Amino acid sequence: MRVKGGTVTRARRKKWLKLAKGYFGHKHIGFKVAKQQVVKSWTYGFRDRKQVKRNFRKLWIARINAAVRPMGLTYSKFMNGLKIANIEINRKMLSELAIQQPKAFKMIVDEAKIALKNKK
Repeated sequence: MRVKGGTVTRARRKKWLKLAKGYFGHKHIGFKVAKQQVVKSWTYGFRDRKQVKRNFRKLWIARINAAVRPMGLTYSKFMNGLKIANIEINRKMLSELAIQQPKAFKMIVDEAKIALKNKK
């Protein structure tokens, strides 16, 4: 006996097509292509959630480096000075301080410079 399974099959396909809503062309119309694209999109999403973190860290490092260069330090020496001075502040906060409160950032840079001098 033949089983058509119309409502079950249609419901399953509609579920995938609903997930593909907003995609361009046949990617939101055809079931097979839509399913492939949704799975691919999940892959991109997983990968890019990791990359966002990497990109922000790069941005913060670039900002800190740009802020400490005029003060006579490089990024790596500055971070080393902070470590020696036992100043534990994350890169996000350092970059925000460099932009929003340059005086406070300069005080931190001076502490790092002093720690570097005392080490030698």
